[in-house]
Amino acid sequence: MTSQSVKISALIVAHNEESIIEDALKSAAFCDEIVVVLDRCTDNTKAVCEKYTKNILEGAWEIEGERRNLGIEKCVHDWILEIDADERVAEPLAKEIRKFVQTAPDGHCLIPVQNYVGKRLVQHGWAGSFGTTRAKKLFKKGCKIWGAQRAHPALELNGEALEVGMDLGPGEGLVHLVDKDINDMIDRMQRYSDAMAQDWRDRGHQPKFKTSLRRAATRFYKSYWARKGYKEGRYGFLLALMAALTVIFTHIKAELE
Repeated sequence: MTSQSVKISALIVAHNEESIIEDALKSAAFCDEIVVVLDRCTDNTKAVCEKYTKNILEGAWEIEGERRNLGIEKCVHDWILEIDADERVAEPLAKEIRKFVQTAPDGHCLIPVQNYVGKRLVQHGWAGSFGTTRAKKLFKKGCKIWGAQRAHPALELNGEALEVGMDLGPGEGLVHLVDKDINDMIDRMQRYSDAMAQDWRDRGHQPKFKTSLRRAATRFYKSYWARKGYKEGRYGFLLALMAALTVIFTHIKAELE
């Protein structure tokens, strides 16, 4: 086995991301192939992607997990790195990943996510469906399967639980341009709660409202205190509030709309 015998596929799923996807594609160039899944794109996202790969799938999906599983299926290499259009793989992380996969056992791997709101790196307070500082983005093919949900699908994981790059500094991991500003944060909360409410309606079952209130309070506590959101000042409070409100709005939308 040579030092570069294990190859990596990069997978990017996108919807109308012409303004931001090019930097994601450039950052994934260290991989041996790039597969892009375009979901109902009506802008120039495809034209941008065609400069970097011919492996482009187009379609329309209501279920997030379905389009991601299709992309995984189309990847041909041993390991898959799954990133979004608003994420960039910093060069130090790319080097760590390339080295790591050469000897890693079959499994799913956490990598560090460094979240930016505008130009500010927000390191603390990410919780629940509203964000994370570690994500299972790197995995051996067959070790990660997405569930049939619209928002934040469940994961079926196989193989060993692994980690890579967790000691990298700011700007050296997976850079996530998560929100442009506070209004963008609020818009994201609305989109998430819309999709999650539809998932609840599809299941035909939802918890009692007092259960959702308890979950919302727990989300706020985890975000603001357990994950030290208070260190981020008002941004930390907003993150905790959005994490809690997502639960409450999801419940009310599923019940009334």
